[in-house]
Amino acid sequence: MLKAVLFDMDGVIVDTEPLHHKAYQMMFDDYDIHVSDSMYRGFTGQSTRSICEFLCEHFKLKVKPHDLETAKRAHFTKLFFEDPDLQLLEGVEDLIKNYHANGLTLVIASSASMFTINNVMKRFELDPYFKDKLSGADLKASKPHPEIFINAAKVSWGVQHWIVLSLKIPPMELLRQRKATSFVLPIKVKTQKIKSIQEQIC
Repeated sequence: MLKAVLFDMDGVIVDTEPLHHKAYQMMFDDYDIHVSDSMYRGFTGQSTRSICEFLCEHFKLKVKPHDLETAKRAHFTKLFFEDPDLQLLEGVEDLIKNYHANGLTLVIASSASMFTINNVMKRFELDPYFKDKLSGADLKASKPHPEIFINAAKVSWGVQHWIVLSLKIPPMELLRQRKATSFVLPIKVKTQKIKSIQEQIC
C-alpha cells in the first residue's frame, strides 16, 4: 500500500520554468553572455549554483559564480511576485489535498533553492500538507543524480512504499539504495494532466 509521495516541484506542482528562463536571459544580458538554446536546454534539472559555476568556467568570466547567482535570483524574485501567469498546474492542488487527507506522507524534493521552494509554498499555501522540503541546491550532484530523492526517502522514515513524481527519472540506484517497494513516475509537464497521474498511481 502506498504510504508516501516525493514531489519534484518545477513541472509537477508549478511551472516556474518560463520565469527562470526570463530571469536567466536577464542575467545573461547583465554579463554579456551568449548562451545557445542547446546549451540552455542542457541546464534542465540543475541547480542555479551549478549552472553559474559552469558559466564562469566555460566563458572564463572574471566574476564569481555567486555574483551570477545573486543577479539571476534577484531577477527571478521580482518576476515571481509580479508575473500574474504563475499558477499551480491544473489539478495538483486537489491531488495534494487528497493525498494528505488520506494519510500519505508528502515531501518536496526539488533542485530549486530553498528560497524558491519556500516562496512557492507560501504563495500557494501548501506548507500544511508537506512533512518536509528538501533542496538539491546545496548537494554535490544535481538531478538526474538520485541524491535528492534518496535524502527525501530518508525523511519519510518508516515508510516502505513510496512514489516519486518527477520530470526526470533518476537512475535505478535510487531504488537499489532504498529497501522498499518503490517506483518512479515521470511527469511530462504541460502534456500530462494530473488526473492521468492519479490514475497511474491508484
